[in-house]
Amino acid sequence: MKSMERAILVALLAAMAMASTGCNKLKARDQLNKGVQAYKGGKYEDAIEKFKNSVALDPDLGVAKLYLATAYVGQYVPGVDTPENNHNAELAIEQYQQVLQAHPNEKNRILALKGIASLYFNMKKFDPAKDYYSKVLERDPNDAETYYSIGVIDWTQAYQPRQEARNSLGLKPDQPLKDPKVCEDLRTKNQDVIRDGVEKLDESLKLRKDYDDAMAYMNLMYREKAEIECGDDVQRQMDLKTADEWVEKTMATKRAKAEKQNKAAGIVVEQGQSQSK
Repeated sequence: MKSMERAILVALLAAMAMASTGCNKLKARDQLNKGVQAYKGGKYEDAIEKFKNSVALDPDLGVAKLYLATAYVGQYVPGVDTPENNHNAELAIEQYQQVLQAHPNEKNRILALKGIASLYFNMKKFDPAKDYYSKVLERDPNDAETYYSIGVIDWTQAYQPRQEARNSLGLKPDQPLKDPKVCEDLRTKNQDVIRDGVEKLDESLKLRKDYDDAMAYMNLMYREKAEIECGDDVQRQMDLKTADEWVEKTMATKRAKAEKQNKAAGIVVEQGQSQSK
């Protein structure tokens, strides 16, 4: 008899636990929806609290962690190097990491990886940013924007030591690095990152033929390449010629896009006018 009573009690407790769990899941969804509305209204602090409540009520609700990370990103201002601002970025990265640890679906995994990569880039932590963008490409090798992002990082990493080298010699913008040792040191630092940048931008352009931003950075990468030719003036001039060609391609692509947009806008106007007659 007592064993039956115990069994009934266990069953009741289990049922209560399931009901409580179900109730918490509903509350979590409610907090999630309220958080989304607050976020859309620009009320980021309120949104953060709602998303935190949602995560606490249902830790398995991965989308709530994604939204919480996004809300922290909304509080982060790129380029502002203060402890409070960087803390918002770190909180966002922490939430993205929790999303990854929860074995999300492929779409949410890629969103989290891109979110982390973008934050590291804006915090000027270029090596981890590149690592996370590379993880995105492992999942989606056809993402033109990710190839482009790595190309931008490569250019940034090449540009900084090049500027330092030029400043140390007091060179004018059109003067090459004539000091052999300085040029060779820069070549050692930059040749691999320049090669990688050209390759990544090339992949980006294969996937998106009219990617004018990638074309613009291809121009910049070839100018970096020209800087480390170290006495080979023929190759340097070839690099600069290639850079100029990419400038022309960039401008031509931008013009073609603008003309296409103007034609589309013209069609809409004509249709509106014909309907009003």
